[in-house]
Amino acid sequence: MGMTMTQKILATHAGVDYVSAGDLIEVNLDLVLGNDITAPVAIKEMDKLDSKQVFDKDKIALVPDHFTPNKDIKSAENCKCMREFAMDNDISNYFEIGEMGIEHALLPEKGLVVAGDVVIGADSHTCTYGALGAFSTGVGSTDMAAGMATGKAWFKVPSAIRFMLTGKPEKWVSGKDIILHIIGMIGVDGARYQSMEFVGDGVMNLTMDDRFTIANMAIEAGAKNGIFPVDEKTIEYINDHSTKAYTVYEADEDAEYEKTYVIDLSKIKPTVAFPHLPENTHTIDQIEDIKIDQVVIGSCTNGRIDDLRAAAKVLEGRRVAKGMRAIIFPATQNIYLQAIEEGLITTFINAGAIVSTPTCGPCLGGHMGVLAAGERAVSTTNRNFVGRMGHVESEIYLASPAVAAASAITGKISGPEELGL
Repeated sequence: MGMTMTQKILATHAGVDYVSAGDLIEVNLDLVLGNDITAPVAIKEMDKLDSKQVFDKDKIALVPDHFTPNKDIKSAENCKCMREFAMDNDISNYFEIGEMGIEHALLPEKGLVVAGDVVIGADSHTCTYGALGAFSTGVGSTDMAAGMATGKAWFKVPSAIRFMLTGKPEKWVSGKDIILHIIGMIGVDGARYQSMEFVGDGVMNLTMDDRFTIANMAIEAGAKNGIFPVDEKTIEYINDHSTKAYTVYEADEDAEYEKTYVIDLSKIKPTVAFPHLPENTHTIDQIEDIKIDQVVIGSCTNGRIDDLRAAAKVLEGRRVAKGMRAIIFPATQNIYLQAIEEGLITTFINAGAIVSTPTCGPCLGGHMGVLAAGERAVSTTNRNFVGRMGHVESEIYLASPAVAAASAITGKISGPEELGL
Protein backbone atom coordinates (compact mmCIF):
# COMPACT_ATOMS: atom_id res chain seq x y z
CA MET A 1 0.00 0.00 0.00
CA GLY A 2 1.29 3.46 -0.93
CA MET A 3 1.56 6.55 1.26
CA THR A 4 -0.32 9.83 1.27
CA MET A 5 1.49 13.13 0.88
CA THR A 6 1.47 13.69 4.64
CA GLN A 7 2.72 10.19 5.36
CA LYS A 8 5.63 10.61 2.94
CA ILE A 9 6.75 13.81 4.63
CA LEU A 10 6.56 12.20 8.06
CA ALA A 11 8.40 9.08 6.92
CA THR A 12 11.30 11.12 5.56
CA HIS A 13 11.55 13.18 8.76
CA ALA A 14 11.44 10.00 10.85
CA GLY A 15 14.28 8.51 8.80
CA VAL A 16 12.26 5.52 7.64
CA ASP A 17 11.13 4.28 4.25
CA TYR A 18 7.51 3.68 5.09
CA VAL A 19 4.84 4.62 7.61
CA SER A 20 1.17 3.76 7.81
CA ALA A 21 -1.77 5.23 9.67
CA GLY A 22 -1.53 4.58 13.41
CA ASP A 23 2.26 4.20 13.56
CA LEU A 24 4.00 6.03 16.41
CA ILE A 25 7.08 7.84 15.13
CA GLU A 26 9.63 10.41 16.26
CA VAL A 27 10.39 13.04 13.64
CA ASN A 28 12.96 15.78 13.16
CA LEU A 29 11.49 19.27 13.12
CA ASP A 30 12.22 22.09 10.69
CA LEU A 31 10.53 24.80 12.77
CA VAL A 32 8.99 25.26 16.22
CA LEU A 33 6.58 28.17 16.73
CA GLY A 34 5.17 29.93 19.77
CA ASN A 35 3.18 33.09 20.48
CA ASP A 36 2.69 35.38 23.45
CA ILE A 37 0.08 33.11 25.07
CA THR A 38 1.72 29.71 24.56
CA ALA A 39 5.47 30.40 24.46
CA PRO A 40 5.77 31.67 28.07
CA VAL A 41 4.28 28.37 29.28
CA ALA A 42 6.75 26.42 27.12
CA ILE A 43 9.65 28.53 28.36
CA LYS A 44 8.73 27.71 31.97
CA GLU A 45 8.59 24.01 31.04
CA MET A 46 12.06 24.25 29.50
CA ASP A 47 13.35 25.47 32.84
CA LYS A 48 12.54 22.00 34.20
CA LEU A 49 14.70 20.25 31.60
CA ASP A 50 18.36 19.35 31.97
CA SER A 51 19.11 21.18 28.73
CA LYS A 52 17.71 24.68 28.84
CA GLN A 53 19.13 25.73 25.45
CA VAL A 54 17.21 25.51 22.18
CA PHE A 55 18.31 22.86 19.69
CA ASP A 56 18.78 25.39 16.85
CA LYS A 57 18.39 29.16 17.22
CA ASP A 58 17.42 29.43 13.54
CA LYS A 59 14.60 26.90 13.78
CA ILE A 60 12.58 28.59 16.52
CA ALA A 61 10.03 31.32 15.76
CA LEU A 62 8.52 33.50 18.50
CA VAL A 63 5.75 35.88 17.51
CA PRO A 64 3.91 38.09 20.01
CA ASP A 65 0.58 38.57 18.21
CA HIS A 66 -2.40 37.63 20.38
CA PHE A 67 -2.53 40.43 22.96
CA THR A 68 -0.22 42.90 21.24
CA PRO A 69 0.26 45.78 21.36
CA ASN A 70 0.08 44.81 25.02
CA LYS A 71 -3.43 45.25 26.32
CA ASP A 72 -2.61 44.90 30.02
CA ILE A 73 0.15 44.13 32.52
CA LYS A 74 -0.16 40.35 32.16
CA SER A 75 0.23 40.49 28.39
CA ALA A 76 3.21 42.81 28.79
CA GLU A 77 4.83 40.33 31.19
CA ASN A 78 4.24 37.46 28.73
CA CYS A 79 5.90 39.40 25.94
CA LYS A 80 8.79 40.34 28.22
CA CYS A 81 9.27 36.64 29.00
CA MET A 82 9.44 35.84 25.28
CA ARG A 83 11.74 38.75 24.54
CA GLU A 84 14.25 37.81 27.26
CA PHE A 85 14.21 34.15 26.22
CA ALA A 86 14.80 35.14 22.60
CA MET A 87 17.74 37.35 23.57
CA ASP A 88 19.25 34.75 25.92
CA ASN A 89 19.10 32.10 23.19
CA ASP A 90 19.97 34.40 20.29
CA ILE A 91 16.75 33.38 18.51
CA SER A 92 16.94 34.50 14.89
CA ASN A 93 13.21 34.61 14.28
CA TYR A 94 11.83 36.73 17.08
CA PHE A 95 9.47 39.38 15.71
CA GLU A 96 8.81 42.35 17.95
CA ILE A 97 6.22 45.09 17.48
CA GLY A 98 6.97 46.95 14.26
CA GLU A 99 8.07 43.88 12.36
CA MET A 100 5.65 41.30 13.72
CA GLY A 101 2.40 40.12 12.23
CA ILE A 102 -0.19 37.48 12.90
CA GLU A 103 2.00 34.39 13.12
CA HIS A 104 0.38 32.20 10.47
CA ALA A 105 0.55 34.96 7.87
CA LEU A 106 3.99 36.13 8.96
CA LEU A 107 5.95 32.86 8.80
CA PRO A 108 5.18 32.05 5.15
CA GLU A 109 5.79 35.69 4.23
CA LYS A 110 9.20 35.54 5.91
CA GLY A 111 10.01 32.35 4.02
CA LEU A 112 10.40 30.31 7.19
CA VAL A 113 8.20 27.46 5.94
CA VAL A 114 8.54 25.73 2.58
CA ALA A 115 7.25 22.60 0.89
CA GLY A 116 8.23 19.36 2.61
CA ASP A 117 8.87 20.89 6.03
CA VAL A 118 7.60 19.53 9.32
CA VAL A 119 6.44 22.33 11.61
CA ILE A 120 4.87 22.32 15.06
CA GLY A 121 3.42 25.34 16.76
CA ALA A 122 1.79 25.92 20.11
CA ASP A 123 -1.27 27.28 18.34
CA SER A 124 -4.01 25.18 16.80
CA HIS A 125 -3.99 27.04 13.48
CA THR A 126 -0.40 26.06 12.74
CA CYS A 127 -2.01 23.77 10.14
CA THR A 128 -2.07 26.85 7.85
CA TYR A 129 1.30 25.95 6.30
CA GLY A 130 -0.16 22.92 4.58
CA ALA A 131 -1.00 25.39 1.81
CA LEU A 132 2.72 25.28 0.96
CA GLY A 133 2.88 21.48 0.88
CA ALA A 134 4.32 21.23 4.40
CA PHE A 135 3.16 19.06 7.30
CA SER A 136 2.28 21.51 10.05
CA THR A 137 0.16 21.03 13.12
CA GLY A 138 -0.67 22.56 16.46
CA VAL A 139 0.65 21.13 19.73
CA GLY A 140 0.51 21.96 23.41
CA SER A 141 3.05 24.17 25.15
CA THR A 142 4.78 21.16 26.76
CA ASP A 143 5.35 19.60 23.33
CA MET A 144 6.60 22.96 22.13
CA ALA A 145 9.13 23.01 24.99
CA ALA A 146 10.35 19.51 24.09
CA GLY A 147 10.57 20.53 20.44
CA MET A 148 12.60 23.65 21.22
CA ALA A 149 15.00 21.63 23.36
CA THR A 150 15.41 18.53 21.18
CA GLY A 151 14.27 19.42 17.67
CA LYS A 152 12.06 16.34 17.72
CA ALA A 153 8.40 15.44 18.24
CA TRP A 154 6.34 12.28 18.55
CA PHE A 155 3.33 11.71 16.30
CA LYS A 156 0.78 9.07 15.58
CA VAL A 157 0.70 8.91 11.79
CA PRO A 158 -2.74 10.15 10.65
CA SER A 159 -4.98 8.48 8.13
CA ALA A 160 -6.32 10.76 5.41
CA ILE A 161 -9.44 12.10 3.74
CA ARG A 162 -9.11 13.15 0.11
CA PHE A 163 -11.01 16.18 -1.20
CA MET A 164 -11.12 16.17 -4.99
CA LEU A 165 -11.69 19.78 -6.02
CA THR A 166 -13.07 20.41 -9.50
CA GLY A 167 -14.29 23.48 -11.37
CA LYS A 168 -13.74 27.17 -10.74
CA PRO A 169 -15.32 29.28 -7.98
CA GLU A 170 -17.88 31.88 -9.00
CA LYS A 171 -17.38 35.59 -8.37
CA TRP A 172 -17.26 36.47 -4.64
CA VAL A 173 -16.65 32.83 -3.66
CA SER A 174 -13.32 32.48 -1.86
CA GLY A 175 -11.32 29.95 0.11
CA LYS A 176 -13.35 30.87 3.20
CA ASP A 177 -16.60 29.87 1.54
CA ILE A 178 -15.03 26.62 0.35
CA ILE A 179 -13.75 25.53 3.76
CA LEU A 180 -16.99 26.57 5.49
CA HIS A 181 -18.88 24.51 2.91
CA ILE A 182 -16.65 21.50 3.64
CA ILE A 183 -16.95 21.85 7.42
CA GLY A 184 -20.70 22.23 7.07
CA MET A 185 -20.71 19.01 5.05
CA ILE A 186 -18.51 16.79 7.26
CA GLY A 187 -18.91 18.46 10.67
CA VAL A 188 -16.46 19.76 13.25
CA ASP A 189 -15.29 16.24 14.04
CA GLY A 190 -15.54 14.89 10.50
CA ALA A 191 -11.77 14.67 10.06
CA ARG A 192 -10.75 13.97 13.65
CA TYR A 193 -6.99 13.28 13.80
CA GLN A 194 -6.88 12.82 10.03
CA SER A 195 -5.05 14.59 7.25
CA MET A 196 -7.30 16.63 4.94
CA GLU A 197 -5.59 16.35 1.55
CA PHE A 198 -6.88 18.72 -1.14
CA VAL A 199 -6.25 17.60 -4.71
CA GLY A 200 -7.80 17.80 -8.17
CA ASP A 201 -7.75 20.20 -11.11
CA GLY A 202 -9.81 22.71 -9.16
CA VAL A 203 -6.76 23.49 -7.01
CA MET A 204 -5.25 25.48 -9.88
CA ASN A 205 -8.19 27.90 -9.62
CA LEU A 206 -7.37 28.75 -6.01
CA THR A 207 -4.95 31.53 -5.11
CA MET A 208 -2.31 30.95 -2.47
CA ASP A 209 -4.34 33.13 -0.11
CA ASP A 210 -7.36 30.86 -0.72
CA ARG A 211 -5.22 27.83 0.11
CA PHE A 212 -3.85 29.39 3.30
CA THR A 213 -7.44 30.05 4.43
CA ILE A 214 -8.58 26.49 3.69
CA ALA A 215 -5.58 24.86 5.37
CA ASN A 216 -5.93 27.24 8.33
CA MET A 217 -9.40 25.95 9.15
CA ALA A 218 -8.64 22.23 8.77
CA ILE A 219 -8.47 22.11 12.57
CA GLU A 220 -12.10 23.30 12.69
CA ALA A 221 -13.04 19.92 11.17
CA GLY A 222 -10.92 18.19 13.81
CA ALA A 223 -8.08 17.43 11.39
CA LYS A 224 -4.48 16.85 12.37
CA ASN A 225 -3.43 18.85 9.32
CA GLY A 226 -4.58 20.10 5.95
CA ILE A 227 -2.30 19.94 2.92
CA PHE A 228 -2.22 20.97 -0.74
CA PRO A 229 -0.12 19.60 -3.59
CA VAL A 230 2.85 21.69 -4.69
CA ASP A 231 2.14 23.28 -8.07
CA GLU A 232 3.46 26.24 -10.05
CA LYS A 233 1.69 28.76 -7.80
CA THR A 234 3.21 27.18 -4.71
CA ILE A 235 6.72 27.18 -6.15
CA GLU A 236 6.36 30.78 -7.31
CA TYR A 237 5.27 31.79 -3.80
CA ILE A 238 8.15 29.91 -2.17
CA ASN A 239 10.73 31.37 -4.55
CA ASP A 240 9.36 34.88 -3.98
CA HIS A 241 9.64 34.57 -0.20
CA SER A 242 12.34 32.07 0.70
CA THR A 243 15.86 30.89 -0.02
CA LYS A 244 15.38 27.61 1.87
CA ALA A 245 15.64 24.37 -0.04
CA TYR A 246 12.28 22.69 -0.47
CA THR A 247 11.14 19.17 -1.31
CA VAL A 248 8.05 18.26 -3.31
CA TYR A 249 6.17 15.20 -2.09
CA GLU A 250 3.32 13.56 -3.98
CA ALA A 251 0.88 10.93 -2.80
CA ASP A 252 1.30 7.46 -4.26
CA GLU A 253 -1.37 6.37 -6.72
CA ASP A 254 -2.31 3.53 -4.41
CA ALA A 255 -2.36 5.65 -1.24
CA GLU A 256 -5.18 4.72 1.11
CA TYR A 257 -7.87 7.25 2.06
CA GLU A 258 -10.61 6.79 4.61
CA LYS A 259 -13.00 8.73 2.40
CA THR A 260 -12.98 10.70 -0.82
CA TYR A 261 -15.23 13.70 -1.42
CA VAL A 262 -15.66 15.29 -4.84
CA ILE A 263 -16.42 19.01 -4.58
CA ASP A 264 -17.39 21.13 -7.58
CA LEU A 265 -16.14 24.60 -6.70
CA SER A 266 -18.47 26.20 -9.26
CA LYS A 267 -21.47 25.04 -7.21
CA ILE A 268 -20.38 26.63 -3.94
CA LYS A 269 -22.17 29.81 -2.85
CA PRO A 270 -21.03 32.45 -0.34
CA THR A 271 -21.39 30.65 2.98
CA VAL A 272 -21.87 31.82 6.57
CA ALA A 273 -21.37 29.76 9.75
CA PHE A 274 -24.00 30.61 12.37
CA PRO A 275 -23.39 30.42 16.13
CA HIS A 276 -21.98 28.50 17.83
CA LEU A 277 -20.05 26.07 15.62
CA PRO A 278 -18.26 26.38 12.26
CA GLU A 279 -20.36 23.45 10.98
CA ASN A 280 -23.62 25.40 11.37
CA THR A 281 -23.48 26.73 7.83
CA HIS A 282 -25.99 28.48 5.61
CA THR A 283 -25.56 29.86 2.10
CA ILE A 284 -26.16 33.56 1.69
CA ASP A 285 -29.41 32.99 -0.26
CA GLN A 286 -30.84 31.10 2.72
CA ILE A 287 -30.34 33.95 5.18
CA GLU A 288 -33.06 36.43 6.04
CA ASP A 289 -32.69 39.69 7.98
CA ILE A 290 -30.14 39.19 10.78
CA LYS A 291 -29.04 42.54 12.13
CA ILE A 292 -25.47 42.89 13.36
CA ASP A 293 -23.46 45.30 15.48
CA GLN A 294 -19.87 44.70 14.38
CA VAL A 295 -17.79 43.43 11.47
CA VAL A 296 -14.23 42.14 11.82
CA ILE A 297 -12.07 41.62 8.73
CA GLY A 298 -8.65 40.12 9.40
CA SER A 299 -7.04 37.33 11.48
CA CYS A 300 -4.73 34.44 10.55
CA THR A 301 -7.59 33.18 8.39
CA ASN A 302 -8.47 36.24 6.32
CA GLY A 303 -6.08 39.13 6.89
CA ARG A 304 -4.04 38.71 3.70
CA ILE A 305 -3.86 41.08 0.75
CA ASP A 306 -6.47 39.23 -1.35
CA ASP A 307 -8.84 39.47 1.60
CA LEU A 308 -8.33 43.20 1.97
CA ARG A 309 -8.75 43.72 -1.78
CA ALA A 310 -12.06 41.85 -1.75
CA ALA A 311 -13.32 43.94 1.18
CA ALA A 312 -12.19 47.16 -0.51
CA LYS A 313 -14.04 46.30 -3.74
CA VAL A 314 -17.24 46.01 -1.74
CA LEU A 315 -16.65 49.10 0.41
CA GLU A 316 -15.44 51.37 -2.42
CA GLY A 317 -17.72 54.42 -2.67
CA ARG A 318 -20.01 53.18 0.10
CA ARG A 319 -20.44 53.87 3.80
CA VAL A 320 -20.61 51.57 6.77
CA ALA A 321 -24.12 51.53 8.27
CA LYS A 322 -24.86 54.02 11.02
CA GLY A 323 -23.99 52.52 14.40
CA MET A 324 -21.93 49.74 12.83
CA ARG A 325 -18.38 49.05 14.01
CA ALA A 326 -16.20 47.83 11.14
CA ILE A 327 -12.68 46.85 12.21
CA ILE A 328 -9.99 45.77 9.74
CA PHE A 329 -6.74 44.00 10.68
CA PRO A 330 -4.03 43.58 8.04
CA ALA A 331 -2.24 40.37 9.00
CA THR A 332 1.36 41.67 8.72
CA GLN A 333 3.25 44.92 8.42
CA ASN A 334 4.04 44.16 4.77
CA ILE A 335 0.38 43.52 4.00
CA TYR A 336 -0.50 46.76 5.81
CA LEU A 337 2.04 48.67 3.74
CA GLN A 338 0.85 47.07 0.50
CA ALA A 339 -2.72 47.99 1.38
CA ILE A 340 -1.62 51.60 1.91
CA GLU A 341 0.21 51.68 -1.42
CA GLU A 342 -2.79 50.23 -3.25
CA GLY A 343 -5.16 52.75 -1.67
CA LEU A 344 -7.11 50.12 0.24
CA ILE A 345 -6.64 51.82 3.60
CA THR A 346 -8.02 55.06 2.16
CA THR A 347 -11.06 53.13 0.93
CA PHE A 348 -11.61 51.61 4.36
CA ILE A 349 -11.35 54.90 6.21
CA ASN A 350 -13.55 56.75 3.71
CA ALA A 351 -16.15 54.02 4.20
CA GLY A 352 -16.15 54.59 7.96
CA ALA A 353 -14.15 51.54 8.99
CA ILE A 354 -11.12 51.60 11.28
CA VAL A 355 -7.79 49.92 10.61
CA SER A 356 -5.64 48.33 13.32
CA THR A 357 -2.01 47.33 13.50
CA PRO A 358 -1.55 43.55 12.94
CA THR A 359 -2.87 41.59 15.93
CA CYS A 360 -5.13 38.65 16.68
CA GLY A 361 -7.13 41.09 18.79
CA PRO A 362 -10.84 40.30 18.85
CA CYS A 363 -10.61 36.81 17.31
CA LEU A 364 -10.13 35.24 20.74
CA GLY A 365 -11.92 37.95 22.69
CA GLY A 366 -8.58 39.57 23.45
CA HIS A 367 -8.95 43.25 22.64
CA MET A 368 -9.72 45.70 19.82
CA GLY A 369 -13.35 44.62 19.34
CA VAL A 370 -14.66 42.52 22.24
CA LEU A 371 -18.43 41.94 22.13
CA ALA A 372 -20.96 42.83 24.84
CA ALA A 373 -23.98 40.74 25.82
CA GLY A 374 -26.56 40.50 23.05
CA GLU A 375 -24.25 41.80 20.32
CA ARG A 376 -23.73 40.09 16.98
CA ALA A 377 -20.66 40.19 14.78
CA VAL A 378 -19.87 39.01 11.28
CA SER A 379 -16.23 38.01 11.39
CA THR A 380 -13.68 36.58 8.97
CA THR A 381 -12.03 34.74 11.86
CA ASN A 382 -12.12 30.96 12.33
CA ARG A 383 -14.16 30.17 15.44
CA ASN A 384 -17.60 31.15 16.66
CA PHE A 385 -17.80 29.22 19.92
CA VAL A 386 -19.82 30.55 22.83
CA GLY A 387 -17.98 33.56 24.29
CA ARG A 388 -15.16 33.35 21.72
CA MET A 389 -15.15 37.08 21.00
CA GLY A 390 -16.47 38.37 24.29
CA HIS A 391 -19.64 37.90 26.32
CA VAL A 392 -21.16 34.41 26.40
CA GLU A 393 -24.44 35.97 25.23
CA SER A 394 -22.88 37.46 22.10
CA GLU A 395 -23.03 35.79 18.69
CA ILE A 396 -20.43 35.33 15.94
CA TYR A 397 -21.19 34.64 12.28
CA LEU A 398 -18.17 33.46 10.30
CA ALA A 399 -17.93 34.66 6.70
CA SER A 400 -15.63 35.75 3.90
CA PRO A 401 -14.23 39.29 3.65
CA ALA A 402 -16.68 40.08 0.82
CA VAL A 403 -19.71 39.03 2.85
CA ALA A 404 -18.36 40.78 5.95
CA ALA A 405 -17.84 44.03 4.03
CA ALA A 406 -21.30 43.88 2.46
CA SER A 407 -22.81 43.22 5.88
CA ALA A 408 -21.02 46.28 7.29
CA ILE A 409 -22.76 48.43 4.68
CA THR A 410 -26.28 47.04 5.07
CA GLY A 411 -26.18 46.48 8.84
CA LYS A 412 -27.35 42.90 8.38
CA ILE A 413 -25.83 39.69 7.02
CA SER A 414 -25.61 40.32 3.28
CA GLY A 415 -23.75 39.22 0.19
CA PRO A 416 -22.11 41.58 -2.32
CA GLU A 417 -24.90 40.75 -4.80
CA GLU A 418 -27.35 42.65 -2.60
CA LEU A 419 -25.32 45.75 -3.38
CA GLY A 420 -25.51 45.10 -7.10
CA LEU A 421 -21.92 43.85 -7.29
